[in-house]
Amino acid sequence: MARATTFLFVPATRPERIAKALASGAGAVIVDLEDAVAPDDKAAARTALLAAIQTLAREQRGRLLVRTNAAGTPWHADDVAAVAACVAQGLAGAMVAKAESAAVLQAMARALGPQGLLLPLVESNAGLDALDARARAPQVVRLAFGHLDFQVDLGMACGADEAELLPVRLALVRASRRAGLAAPGDGVTTATDDSERLARDTARSRRMGFGSKLCIHPAQVLPVQAAFAPSPEELAWARRVLEAAPAHGGAVFRLDGRMVDAPVLALAARLVARAQV
Repeated sequence: MARATTFLFVPATRPERIAKALASGAGAVIVDLEDAVAPDDKAAARTALLAAIQTLAREQRGRLLVRTNAAGTPWHADDVAAVAACVAQGLAGAMVAKAESAAVLQAMARALGPQGLLLPLVESNAGLDALDARARAPQVVRLAFGHLDFQVDLGMACGADEAELLPVRLALVRASRRAGLAAPGDGVTTATDDSERLARDTARSRRMGFGSKLCIHPAQVLPVQAAFAPSPEELAWARRVLEAAPAHGGAVFRLDGRMVDAPVLALAARLVARAQV
């Protein structure tokens, strides 16, 4: 979950899509009990989830998360119990919708057990205010941005480039860095038939320091993964830097007319590591 660059949503009411989503190449699949499931269908969706888990191999279960309904809703406690049962059978953990306090995450960590991972969604002003506490809560592996709900909560009407959200995105990246977490996941691109919009959104995510993106259609997975991967030119440069560094014994040196110091070495190492995801 810390290395995945794509998180693909699947409605819990469509359990037959789980295996297909896993086969899409997504780093992780999120079975959604929240927005994708109508109130009257919540109980049946939990039952379908528990049945679907039985049909999956252990490795597949380890790539699954479940998005729970938020604390304070009528479905939260039953969702957490269902996820705990799935975690006991090898499921990775939970994506926590609208978790606005560390107390909610602590309670979920206790319910899931020490092996259950948590990915809190930042979807509200209260969630933004509690960023550091949420990032440092037990078993949190990375943060994710629910930018659509965030806009609704604050009454925002963002332009196509979502420039209004740049400070919020930067806040998620900074909080993740302070807590020593993997780089956060950026929000979905809802235009599933607009490849240019997806490319722009993902390029912005990478420039801002995000390490992954939430996806709502299997066709988005490979383009997003390619956008987060270093280009052949970047990778070749990074490898030359790392190969040349030992000869200089930690001192600053020049390569291809560019100064190479500790931050540049760190960037090169990060690019090589990203290529191995």
